[in-house]
Amino acid sequence: MSKNNPTLEITLCAMKLIAKFGELPKLLQVRWTGQLTDGIFQSALASFILFSPERQPDAVKAALAFAVVLLPYSIVGPYVGIFLDRFSRKIVVQLANLFRAANLIIIAYLIYKGSTGLTLTLFVLIAFGANRLILAGLSAGLPLLVDKKELISANALAVTGGTIFVVIGGGLGIALKSILGSTTDGDFIDGVLILISAGGYLLAAIFASRFKKSEIGPQPHEVPQEIRGFGEVMQGFHILKNHSDALRGIFATGVQRGGITALTLMALLLERNTFNDPADPDAGLRGFAYALAIAGIGIGLGALAGPYGVARFGRHVWMRISMLAPIGFLIVFGILPNEFMLITTAFFVGGFGQSLKITNDALVQSKIRDEFRGRIFAFYDVAVNGAIVSGAMIAALTLPPTGVSLVLPWSIAVAYTAAALVLLRKSKFSADSSSTN
Repeated sequence: MSKNNPTLEITLCAMKLIAKFGELPKLLQVRWTGQLTDGIFQSALASFILFSPERQPDAVKAALAFAVVLLPYSIVGPYVGIFLDRFSRKIVVQLANLFRAANLIIIAYLIYKGSTGLTLTLFVLIAFGANRLILAGLSAGLPLLVDKKELISANALAVTGGTIFVVIGGGLGIALKSILGSTTDGDFIDGVLILISAGGYLLAAIFASRFKKSEIGPQPHEVPQEIRGFGEVMQGFHILKNHSDALRGIFATGVQRGGITALTLMALLLERNTFNDPADPDAGLRGFAYALAIAGIGIGLGALAGPYGVARFGRHVWMRISMLAPIGFLIVFGILPNEFMLITTAFFVGGFGQSLKITNDALVQSKIRDEFRGRIFAFYDVAVNGAIVSGAMIAALTLPPTGVSLVLPWSIAVAYTAAALVLLRKSKFSADSSSTN
């Protein structure tokens, strides 16, 4: 039966992974708890910043928000990777979650006071930076818990579950705000949601304490004996240059993520100002949340399809398929910018994009030794963050306040085509991939 039902086969594989690897569920517990909390936290931020009556969003403001949050981490990210390769990732992940919980208590207070200035921005920046550190540490440590041949399935499981929990968390946040919104001040509710998020991150820190000191790396014999600062950063980069397939996959993933960010800003403006009454921001928030939920379903299914696609077509071909498949939907969405095409495009762009990412994550994990993996995944985050900011800025330059645009989705379609044909072309990409399929 499973041979005729790829989804069932992949689901059974995921269940076997959980049963087979006794330590993998501990990592998933930390990751998924944090991502459930991410959904609640992000829904509160979106409500406070983008969907409040007194704070009308536009593409430029939203793009600047992405830049402020992500660019500083992109500067310090490579150095963060040194910590992940030098110190116990268990301790780093645990302390980062504790720090993030304390940071959110301050954010909750600022939101309760209605603060929208530099102080709030700084603490939000810190929260997102800690999140990236945690995810990079867990991604670097995952290969130590599973066999090499199981990496794609393990990444699919981690990403799929994480996506589902982010969507659930966002839904919980929006539901709570809707329930209390008629009787309670909106800023107060957003502050309460962020306090709940602080509790969630505290729980993730408690779960992280269950790891043994070196269980998710680095191993004692892998820790560098000398502190060389920037030299260690460059060493990690040179290691990555020697695996051009992994490097090309990282940049291709960045292009894909930049496109998703631009589409997210387009969806925000369409739901806020075109598909719903601009005077009713709650309706816009619900519409935006629905579009994100559909995208989340696509992301989850795309992650599940990744192992099957790689097994059926090979890693290189599947990554090209994942990059090219959404192009038709982008073209149609540019011509017909209605709500149906928005959620359809979100579903397929999100799904194939996530399949690309989990496949490339497994590629990087399989090629890079554990002693360099923290730095490599920190660089991975930096590259993707830079692409996300670029996508946001392009959206800001091309989108009108209504969000209606032919140029933006077609430009993304062109970028995806170029990435598939140039970055992922067979002659360059698969030359280093033959040993790890």
